[in-house]
Amino acid sequence: MGWLVPIVAVLAALIVGAIMLLTLDADPIDGYRAMVSGAFSGADNLADTAVKSMPLLLVGVGICIAFRAGVINIGGEGQIIAGAVVSSLVALGLPGLPPILLIPAVIIAGAVGGGIWGAIPGALKAYAGVNEILSTIMMNIIAAQIMSFLLQDLLIEEGAIRIQQTKRLSENADLPLLPGGTRMHIGVLVAIAVAVLGHYLLFRSSAGMRLRAVGHNPEAARYAGLPVEKSVVHALALSGACAGVAGSVLVFGSQSHRLIGEGGAAAFTQNAGFNGIVAALFGGLHPLATVPASFLFGGMLTGGIEMQRELQVPAALILAINGVVVVFVVGSLRWRQRLVRLVERQLDGRGVAS
Repeated sequence: MGWLVPIVAVLAALIVGAIMLLTLDADPIDGYRAMVSGAFSGADNLADTAVKSMPLLLVGVGICIAFRAGVINIGGEGQIIAGAVVSSLVALGLPGLPPILLIPAVIIAGAVGGGIWGAIPGALKAYAGVNEILSTIMMNIIAAQIMSFLLQDLLIEEGAIRIQQTKRLSENADLPLLPGGTRMHIGVLVAIAVAVLGHYLLFRSSAGMRLRAVGHNPEAARYAGLPVEKSVVHALALSGACAGVAGSVLVFGSQSHRLIGEGGAAAFTQNAGFNGIVAALFGGLHPLATVPASFLFGGMLTGGIEMQRELQVPAALILAINGVVVVFVVGSLRWRQRLVRLVERQLDGRGVAS
């Protein structure tokens, strides 16, 4: 029953969205039909949804790792940017490497960049007591300013009309397209592989057992001899590494194959650092369950464009509907916890009675 709570939350949010559409004299049934059609009808739309959901999944897997270890990572945006910058530097520095070497190199570089950016607030949390919510949010701003600084001078394309973007990065680093004639590339497979690895790490390895033990009760874990501080750093570093891979894939799986800062950090990350949190929560903080959850939210983002085109409603309304879904899903967590505790008490009572 606990799994039904976020689903009911999404349905309730869509009802609120329908009321918002009615206030603009738009037909909610036609609107949601256009959203579903734009996201899931046809190979091209499904491919676009898969590509849109890929960064949400990568960030979401990192969120699962961090939350299971008892820390909150709100720094996905900055970690995406850090991964994108480091992977772009690798591509600029080693453009002649063959694809079989350069593609893994830029993906690993993205993981390293995001991992370092996540480890910094992890160390501040573990050894200085700095609240990780505050530090990860501040790291988002710092990463955005660093990217803007680099793209204003050091990495800007020569001869460009002062557009904040690199030159066209090496073709050897382009992520290959998957068969089928769509825009879906191997980044989608990379994201699913990261989800599988995240599941193995958390639930099939001793390292995951330590992370989850620290998340359940840090004091008991410390009493048992587990390295609590190191576990916090490792959790945020791994979480950041997942987001960093998303940054790398956003660069080398894009149609421009450039690192672009024009329009601000949000234009590049597409708010995946925040939407990935919702996908992870909707998936119950389980890496494998985050796969369909990310696909669902990716579909909402992709289908929202078709809804706007079909109903001729402002783009701000689509953002508002997505925001309502986010609020309802996050708010449903407390109800889910209450439901789980209620069922546990009932089961305990039956056990005592028997």
